Amino acid sequence: MPRSSSGRTWRAEFARWLRPFLAALRREAQRRWAPVYLEGLLGPGERKSVAPMAARVAPDDVEQLHHFVATSPWASEPLEQVLAQTAQRLVGGPAAVLIIDDTALPKQGRHSVGVARQYCGALGKTANCQTLVSLTLAQGEVPLPLALRLYLPEEWTQDPARRRRVGVPPELPFRPKGQIALAELDRVRAAGVTFGTVLADAGYGTSAEFRQALSARGLCWAVGVLARQQVYPADVSVASRALPRSTAQAMLAARGPRAWRRLTWRRGTKGPLRAHFAAVQVREAVRKQGRYQPGAAAWLVGERRVSGEVKYYLTNHPPGTPVRTLARAIKARWICEQAHQQMKEELGLDHYEGRSWSGLHHHALLSLIAFAFLQHWRLTQTPGGKKTAPRGERPTSAPHLAGGTARPLRGHPRCARPMSALPCPSRAIAA
Repeated sequence: MPRSSSGRTWRAEFARWLRPFLAALRREAQRRWAPVYLEGLLGPGERKSVAPMAARVAPDDVEQLHHFVATSPWASEPLEQVLAQTAQRLVGGPAAVLIIDDTALPKQGRHSVGVARQYCGALGKTANCQTLVSLTLAQGEVPLPLALRLYLPEEWTQDPARRRRVGVPPELPFRPKGQIALAELDRVRAAGVTFGTVLADAGYGTSAEFRQALSARGLCWAVGVLARQQVYPADVSVASRALPRSTAQAMLAARGPRAWRRLTWRRGTKGPLRAHFAAVQVREAVRKQGRYQPGAAAWLVGERRVSGEVKYYLTNHPPGTPVRTLARAIKARWICEQAHQQMKEELGLDHYEGRSWSGLHHHALLSLIAFAFLQHWRLTQTPGGKKTAPRGERPTSAPHLAGGTARPLRGHPRCARPMSALPCPSRAIAA
């Protein structure tokens, strides 16, 4: 059994940390099997589906472990509440960001819940997959995913027999990804999660309804949009007969080459990350009754990468915000992709082989809890394995991770190395 230099095993710390989650489970059998399943996710082994995990952590109890995750009727909501509170303690606050994204799980066949031919980011093309809408709370380079919800394509919502076979709740209607994300955002805010800015890519940001919903909630946001996004000059007069509407691409191109500034937003594993940015105040073009009209004020931001590719963003940061601040906010979104990758490669998020609605969401939630423990463990360990002096659940000083020194995050009481530089879970908990 691995021990830290202080003599405490990671399992002892895990048992202490897990208590609030277990208290949220109503039955003794559920409180018994949850730690077993989580240890299977956290431990070594390339495959994290039920049978291979059971062979390592409960060789005589494969059926019980499968029943716990796939068919046992335990409610997710109480555990999600504890997870939200844990995330808030670790990385929440005004300097945090909430990243809305989705992640795909490639699948064969057509019987697993929600599987359909759709864009699969993991493969970079349209393929057979399931898509999970995700919310990740992050501060600096410390992400903590706290929501994964299955997007159910219309071909599924319109097929009652197919829904019944996999246990989709009968009252669940078709919901676009943006609606799912907003519902989860409301849930985590109600649970006490706080953050300064909401970030999303163009898959969400191109929807005017999505942007307006964020503004209606009083939130600061920065989202990706397409080059053809319609905008108006900031000083447009609504009374004018001919409103000078333009595309995002044309609006920034008209400002000329001097509008672009070369900025560094953070240091990566291979050196500073840089690109050219330009920003201009605009008014969103909102379509009402078949016609475009000027909407709310926003910043239009362009990012020209080294490859020559240009990306476009809208954000409702206040007037006078420096371009560097806008760029740093926009580029903070990358960390959720690192978290998704590690949850798949090391915790087996995409290894679940069951077909049911409840089984997939149980597995996804347990993967989130396992990842949260890893972040807790990494953030409270020194290179020698000694735990930093806690203040509640937060370290009071910046710890070192994986044997290296990381710079403190501005406005944050801890530091962290990029996710790509962190060890895999089996090594992290064995250190």
